[in-house]
Amino acid sequence: METVKWNGDSITILDQRLLPLKEVYNTYRDHHDIAEAIVSMETRGAPAIGITAAMGIALAAKNMTVKDAETFKTEMERVFTLFAGTRPTAVNLFWTINRMKKIVSSMNDIDETREKLESEAVLILTEDIAANKQMGHNGARFLEDGDVVMTHCNAGALATGGYGTALGVIRAAIEEGKKIEVYSCETRPYLQGARLTTWELLKDNIPVTLITDNMSGYFMKNGTIKKVIVGADRIARNGDTANKIGTYTHSVVAKEHGIPFLVAAPMSTLDPDTETGDSIVIEQRSIEEVAFVRNVQIAPEGVKIKNPSFDVTPAANITAIITEKGVIEHPAGKGIMGLF
Repeated sequence: METVKWNGDSITILDQRLLPLKEVYNTYRDHHDIAEAIVSMETRGAPAIGITAAMGIALAAKNMTVKDAETFKTEMERVFTLFAGTRPTAVNLFWTINRMKKIVSSMNDIDETREKLESEAVLILTEDIAANKQMGHNGARFLEDGDVVMTHCNAGALATGGYGTALGVIRAAIEEGKKIEVYSCETRPYLQGARLTTWELLKDNIPVTLITDNMSGYFMKNGTIKKVIVGADRIARNGDTANKIGTYTHSVVAKEHGIPFLVAAPMSTLDPDTETGDSIVIEQRSIEEVAFVRNVQIAPEGVKIKNPSFDVTPAANITAIITEKGVIEHPAGKGIMGLF
């Protein structure tokens, strides 16, 4: 499946809001529509957000009609600001924007810069897929034949350029011949586990069982779940990890029961400029995501609602951080700088 595709003069995005009931691909020719696709979660997942933003930036440059370099740079700064304001927590977005900014800041010729931005956007996609496959290879050793592995949210091909981070490790273990079953948490309130992870794994014929978020402790305590693996949206210098809301809770229960808790993420998710998880900005999303499910109201009018989209799992609860460059086992006290 292609989550996002560069067409030369347009971008095609798989509309993940409609899954699993409909598989719809939307094609856009305006970078404002691409930014809105990120905000509305038509496309989501930290690596996929970065890739989509890169393509949106390249598309904006391609459509720009200005003639002089200084005006081009000024207009591109507006584009960078637009995309930087789409989602605050996923650091991959800002990593991508910085890569594109470097091209514009060193420009000599507008047409040449447009070509370089397009090439860079395509390269970011290609690099992400390669990184995911290497990450899968690096992490497969943590999964044993016969394991039941729990995951939270969606950290698969849908959240990346392809193959996946957490699900990429599972895919790699299966490709090695191991029999792995997945327990997917539904991931309230946006139901990425119920809607996306199960859909993706079923398409690949990977055994998957859907559970509600509050069932994880039950299945850990009774010995069903052997490992937990999740993705990440930002990993601080000390190893604290931001991921979809609910991840921290699962990490506490896993630690209580001595179950390995693994994080799989590309190097672009590692943020050495953020000292600890306390400094990670947590996106607050619309209360309608909590009050409604598929446009059906489930909460009474007037009730107070909070909807933080992410929480932070402390490094002390993490067994290993798996990247394409290497693995940090027991990151508490070590942090992530050994991979740089």
